[in-house]
Amino acid sequence: MFASNGIILMESFTNQRVLVFLLVSVGLITLPHMYHIPLPLFTFFSGLLIWRFMGIWKPQYLPNKWVVFLLTLAALLLLYTQYQGLLGRDAGTSLFVTALGLKLLEIRRERDLYLINYLAFIVATSQFLYQQSVIMAAYILFVCCTLLATLVSINSYQPKTLQALKTALVIIFQALPITIVLFVLFPRIDPPRWTWFDNPHSAKTGLSDSMEPGAISNLGLSDELVFRVKFDGAIPPPEQRYWRGPVFSHTDGKKWKEPKQLFFERYLDKVSHQGTAYQYTLMMEPQDKNWVFGLDMPTVYPQSLSRNALYQLTNSKDPRKRAEYKISSYSHYNTGYITKAERRDNLQLPAKPSERIVQLVEQLNGFEQSAEEFVQSVLDHFKHEKFFYTLMPPVMDVNPIETFLFETRYGFCGHYATAFVYLMRVAEIPARIVGGYQGGALNQAGGFLEIRQANAHAWAEVWIKGKGWVRVDPTSAIAPERIEQDVNIDLQLATGIVNFSRNNAHFKKALSWMKQAKQLWGTVDYSWQRWVINYTRTHQINFFSALGINDIKAIAYWLVGCIGVITLILTWFVLRVKADAVAEELRLYRLFCQKMATVGLHKNKTETAQNFCARIKVRRPESASKAEEITRLYIRLYYSQYATKDDGALLKQRVTRFKV
Repeated sequence: MFASNGIILMESFTNQRVLVFLLVSVGLITLPHMYHIPLPLFTFFSGLLIWRFMGIWKPQYLPNKWVVFLLTLAALLLLYTQYQGLLGRDAGTSLFVTALGLKLLEIRRERDLYLINYLAFIVATSQFLYQQSVIMAAYILFVCCTLLATLVSINSYQPKTLQALKTALVIIFQALPITIVLFVLFPRIDPPRWTWFDNPHSAKTGLSDSMEPGAISNLGLSDELVFRVKFDGAIPPPEQRYWRGPVFSHTDGKKWKEPKQLFFERYLDKVSHQGTAYQYTLMMEPQDKNWVFGLDMPTVYPQSLSRNALYQLTNSKDPRKRAEYKISSYSHYNTGYITKAERRDNLQLPAKPSERIVQLVEQLNGFEQSAEEFVQSVLDHFKHEKFFYTLMPPVMDVNPIETFLFETRYGFCGHYATAFVYLMRVAEIPARIVGGYQGGALNQAGGFLEIRQANAHAWAEVWIKGKGWVRVDPTSAIAPERIEQDVNIDLQLATGIVNFSRNNAHFKKALSWMKQAKQLWGTVDYSWQRWVINYTRTHQINFFSALGINDIKAIAYWLVGCIGVITLILTWFVLRVKADAVAEELRLYRLFCQKMATVGLHKNKTETAQNFCARIKVRRPESASKAEEITRLYIRLYYSQYATKDDGALLKQRVTRFKV
């Protein structure tokens, strides 16, 4: 297998450093895609890249056009077997990466280097289809800088890597102002709805639309971020931070589900509020459910959200996109009367309760006391009868409620909530389970709450006459510290280490620094997600309204005006720098012309340097060789991209020593 003459010719005139620079840049660009592209395809691309690296020093081993054609067919077959087509985000990305690898084997002339660079820019941009963090943005900016440096090297004489990177960095910073203006002012278009189905498994939340005792405990040590909240004023204390999610009313004795029929709250708007409302901005991370976890009880929310009869907020837009909502909630409220359908749903039992359950309800005076008194009796029973709170409860597959109440007595929030609601219903008191999140860790650097999967929680609601649905959290009777303090997953995981290093002051100081660094990074990421990634069409319209921009004509004026001002500033800067750079060679050449003028040879304004040199050779043959060298150096410095600092020093020496 031998390379064609074109490839060998290409290797002969292309600096090896440029090719190494280009291939390293391509490798950096495609490296993060190893998590997105199937292993066979990424291995195929890696093999092509290594092959091309070897070809820099052994061009005779590069494939000819027929081998490249066979490799292309193999790549298409591999793509089809992995995706059964070439459409969609994942298949399209794999196609571009594979095409980039194949094109590396076809470098025959300088235009191929440009084509590879442009294709690599597309592959770099495709990273944002998978991840949009500030770290990924910085990484893509870095690899784009290396690509620009490659272009600089291609167009430079004897390119130096550091100088090429410096030039590329200057180009990026020069383009940054216009990029910011276009980002802020250019009209934003919402993606079509059919793009919602490109990647149905790209986002998820830990909560499900059904619940079993112990299911939430699986999230108890998960540090995955669910949403962040920034309050306009005071932050509610931890015991009031209940973030409402799905409500479970129907049970088969083991699993709890949402009611089959849900009505929107606008048909049942009977809630009254008391006290001061909490106003906050909630940023949801991508998930596969359209739930929005508002602070209990949400009252004011954007039009894109709806509140159903269970007082849960749901999103009408794509839940797999990060979104931000301004919401107001009251911590004190009265939901009013209960409908017959609600009463029936929240008294439902899968079968007649067992004798032990009935006896327990009788023992706690559930059939004689009021609803409020029985609630307190059950909470006291949990508190005084040696029940325990644990993240790892024993398995209870058969009759989980009875097993928990009478045998194990070890459980997570779901066990206490389901057992509590079941006892309420046996006593003919309407009750239901609410899933969601409780608490949230305060990021002191940014002044916002971070709610993670470790904050997943389940509590109960009991309908009490004159008060409506009242929140009751049975977990607070067993583990009040779970409700009154923020869940700190890092502290839980490091407890053993901290205890072991209790007397180590340096360790404690390092741990404090790590916590501060994590909060600072969380603040940076929150600002990035809120002001850059989440800068949607709605945010842009609000920004325009604040500036008094109300129509497309005004937007166009602002856009053209800002770009025009920035262009003028950059033009002045570039031209001023260029003028300073060429002033030395112009000054030296003018000095040379002045010396020639002393002997009667004046350079005309319309005369080129070469024509003037030709006249010198005729009129002053003894100065011909020196004049020719000075003219050549001047033209090279002023017009050529291959000029060096040595040329400038040589021109200065020749002009200074020149005598007529």
